[in-house]
Amino acid sequence: MSELTPKNLKKLNSKRGLKLFLKEEDMTTAKALRILNYESKLKKLQEELIKLQQWVEDEGEKLVVIFEGRDAAGKGGAIRRITQHLNPREFNVVALPKPTPEEQGQWYFQRYIKNLPRSGQITFFDRSWYNRAVVEPVNGFCTEEEYKIFMNQVNNFEQMLIDSGVRLVKFYFSISKDEQARRFNDIKSSPVKKWKFSPVDQTALERWDDYTHYKKKMFEKTDTKIAPWIVIRANRKMKARVEVIQKLLDIVPYKS
Repeated sequence: MSELTPKNLKKLNSKRGLKLFLKEEDMTTAKALRILNYESKLKKLQEELIKLQQWVEDEGEKLVVIFEGRDAAGKGGAIRRITQHLNPREFNVVALPKPTPEEQGQWYFQRYIKNLPRSGQITFFDRSWYNRAVVEPVNGFCTEEEYKIFMNQVNNFEQMLIDSGVRLVKFYFSISKDEQARRFNDIKSSPVKKWKFSPVDQTALERWDDYTHYKKKMFEKTDTKIAPWIVIRANRKMKARVEVIQKLLDIVPYKS
């Protein structure tokens, strides 16, 4: 078998390789090799991310990275792998809660503006102003008029950010309906993850087609030349995490 080359046997017989087999009873050689290869690739990419962050700091860049996608698409997990070894003083992860009454009376983009990075920093948005493009209209959290205003303003808003020196990267994590259902079941049955399952998640599968409708409208309107959407096929978490990091490294012109 091609899997059992001397190089692969060395990986499987490593301390980490043996731990994988001890951890899971149903661990297979193929699965162990996938995990070991993923971890090796991830480590190298994370080393490059440190260089990217240093470049952002040295050049006084302002980098904004948006993560959008359906519930349970893996946005948070990808952000954690990206930031795992970065200098915590020079990046922020923003996952805003439901707006307060005061924020509801403000210009919609105002609370996001408050969380933009200063010079030399990176901000990762785990969901962003695009809540109003998909999640809010699907769940009745905004009016039709508020939705229309947002869709008419968002491209100009992003143009203003870019003109002001913000480097904007937009990722969309795409998963299938079956995969979302499987992940929801995993979350609900896990003692340490079930807190993540929200009322919005509860109806996500029922409203799958509504989410698809608004997602298509979002892409049609906001997939622009200056701020394009980068779609990550995220049914396989390890592959998606490697791909999103590689894309980010390819897009940002840091010096390696």
